[in-house]
Amino acid sequence: MHNFARSTAASDCLRASDPDLFAALRAEENRQAEGIEMIPSENYCFPEVYPLLGSVFNNKYSEGYPGRRYYGGQENTDRIETIARDRAKALFRAEYANVQPLGGSAMNQAVYFGLLQPGDTVLAMDLSHGGHLTHGAPVSHMGKVFRFIRYKSEVPSGRIDLEKVRALALEHKPKMVLCGFSSYPRELDYAGFKRIADEVGALTFADVSHIGGLIAGGALANPMDVGFDVMSTTTHKSLRGPRGGLIVAKQKFGAALDKSVFPGLQGGPHMHQVAATATTLLLASSESFKAYARQVIVNAKRLAEVLVAGGADLVTGGTDNHMMVVTTTQTFGLTGAESETTLDEVGITVNKQLIPDDPNPPLRPSGIRLGTPAATARGMDEAAMETLGGIVLRALRAPKDLATLQALHAETKALCAKFPVPGLVDDA
Repeated sequence: MHNFARSTAASDCLRASDPDLFAALRAEENRQAEGIEMIPSENYCFPEVYPLLGSVFNNKYSEGYPGRRYYGGQENTDRIETIARDRAKALFRAEYANVQPLGGSAMNQAVYFGLLQPGDTVLAMDLSHGGHLTHGAPVSHMGKVFRFIRYKSEVPSGRIDLEKVRALALEHKPKMVLCGFSSYPRELDYAGFKRIADEVGALTFADVSHIGGLIAGGALANPMDVGFDVMSTTTHKSLRGPRGGLIVAKQKFGAALDKSVFPGLQGGPHMHQVAATATTLLLASSESFKAYARQVIVNAKRLAEVLVAGGADLVTGGTDNHMMVVTTTQTFGLTGAESETTLDEVGITVNKQLIPDDPNPPLRPSGIRLGTPAATARGMDEAAMETLGGIVLRALRAPKDLATLQALHAETKALCAKFPVPGLVDDA
């Protein structure tokens, strides 16, 4: 059995008062210890994050901003939020930061409502080509409030043609050009997007939620360095912090963005989350984190090479960042949903994924998405990627072979035993 560091008293109270939830908690801890998370948006928090998320800061309402709160007793909350904002500005080389957004969707909505008017045009990436729901997908609320024009990647290369993006910008004259992704395995040309936006007088907005940690660690380019107006990132994923979001921007947009977050979109921030974000940003500024960020990409490139050598069809043929998108219908004859279920059977967690111009629906798409942030957080290296790639390939070729899947699951557990989850201890 495994458990995350927490007080014995709190653990005993939960076990006594709610044994069903305690059992589910312990089962999830064991699942994470014995299997490997390879969904690119998932990671293992820094161990320092957990005590702050479970701290007395959870008890405090702090509507407003440091020095301008609506409730008393804010000397310590003001302190941690100021620290978090200063660390975010320093880490991402920005003039302004807001660390209150409760999550990624909230932070992006705050940017739209803070800098645009309903009905304004936004040029953003199409969902099936790598964009995110909050980038104006028709099923999202933002897609109903603002007018989104969607650029796509090229098929079959999977690359973005900036000349086609420019043509759309010249035709539709957007108020904002948005670049960012949830399933695009290549680096973006931020300077190219900036030139297009400048040509039509548009704001520039980068949603780097997936790669915020890789930017913080210096392993990928920072849009703020080429003059972007605003950038958002979630604080978990590659940053290894709590679930939440933050916004950095040029100072001239700060007042509008602050007002958009509070009182425009949400009330009291979750101060335990803000505290955990503050310590995450400190840890992400360390030399060891820079090494981690570099290794995430090294591992992703090696895993991509193993998959391609094994006959897998990768969107864009490889990766520049932490993720791969694999078309499973062609090589393996499996939908993304079937592939996800098969890999669950061997202790490898991935997610089913739409591919560009996918003919199948979202719950039964043609591919899967996998990445290396969590594996790298456990200390896994290129040799481990070779092992994992081999397990993935063999499992997808034998989805109905129970004996093979059981043997592969044993291999996964043996590998994971060599690389403990940060903060998770074996109390057997």
